[in-house]
Amino acid sequence: MSTANRPDLGHPDTERVVIDESGRLVVPARFRKALGIRGRETVVVGVVGDSLRVRTVDGALERLQRIARRKRTDATSAVDGFIAERRIAAERE
Repeated sequence: MSTANRPDLGHPDTERVVIDESGRLVVPARFRKALGIRGRETVVVGVVGDSLRVRTVDGALERLQRIARRKRTDATSAVDGFIAERRIAAERE
């Protein structure tokens, strides 16, 4: 297949990389810089459809927090609710 017919090739937000024999790939410097990733930093990797998604730990945590806020059914903080439950349990003991 020619590169003209392949999706994303030549798009400014994509770049070809080679995966070595050990399954490692190098994240291009411009992408690491854009995400604030430094050497030896832990990232979160996942499969989304036919793509490999790499996120910073902070980015993944922020996304989970947004999801949790949308799913919360009342105005009470989950932490406040947990503390209240612990206090009730402690009073029973």
